[in-house]
Amino acid sequence: MTPMQIFLIAAYVLLLVFYIVNWKAIMEIPKDIFGNLRLIRALAKNDMKSKFAGSYLGVVWAFIQPVVTVFVYWFVFEKALGAAAQSTKAGIEAPYVLWLIAGIVSWFYFSEAVSTGTNALISYDYLVKKVVFKIDVLPFVRMISCLFVHLFFIGFTLVMFLIYGYYPTIDWLQIPYYLLCTIVLAAGIVYATSAVAVFFRDLIQLVTIFLQLMIWATPIMWNINAESMQKLSPVLLTILKMNPMFYIVNGYRETLIGGAPFWADGELMAWFWWITLLLFGVGVMIFRKLRVHFADVL
Repeated sequence: MTPMQIFLIAAYVLLLVFYIVNWKAIMEIPKDIFGNLRLIRALAKNDMKSKFAGSYLGVVWAFIQPVVTVFVYWFVFEKALGAAAQSTKAGIEAPYVLWLIAGIVSWFYFSEAVSTGTNALISYDYLVKKVVFKIDVLPFVRMISCLFVHLFFIGFTLVMFLIYGYYPTIDWLQIPYYLLCTIVLAAGIVYATSAVAVFFRDLIQLVTIFLQLMIWATPIMWNINAESMQKLSPVLLTILKMNPMFYIVNGYRETLIGGAPFWADGELMAWFWWITLLLFGVGVMIFRKLRVHFADVL
């Protein structure tokens, strides 16, 4: 048994104890979410429309922006800087534009969900002050609002792969799994940051800066499997892989290009779910702890 496996076993035992002790408190918010799905869907649709109210194209801008961003990155890295075809961990090569879009599709959703979700309670302060309203659902409303664009972008990604001659395989059925991974990870962060942002407004700006840095610390523009990256110290490579978004970004690429199952790297999968469930549990506990003070501050 390796040291990493021993660490993960000990970590999961502690996580299990944490969830057992706080089970009722942690599950309160998921129950509110599943019990108010119609309300969340309605608020999410209205939230998305309100972002582009007054513009001629309306919500169309929400779909145009990620597509344009992808083509800008593609032009800069492949056409201007000469980035060649990239390979996955399994050694399967793909044109840079496909390799890029397969990785960035999840980042767009994660980044938008976290940045807008952090501001959710402040934006919906009039609902927070209503005694009978379930304010637990507000951060998740923002996440669902971003999900509409993400689903379109997933469709756009699949069309791009078809254009380049990459046809559907059974591995593409793993996309919902990695989407679930992204939602749970983002939710854990958003419930903590949205609660703290009510009392510390500067956190919104700090989250934005953090996301700008994290896009480069996550292997989206560059390939961690490239030969040049192997010259980095093993410790640095391990730290980079500890970023939970690494598992998701790499998973989308392996699904669409490499054809690897999501359980191929068991240790990485176990680490991802440990840190994600820990963030979710802690995030929900922070939200519940501060919830009673929201209306007074806002």
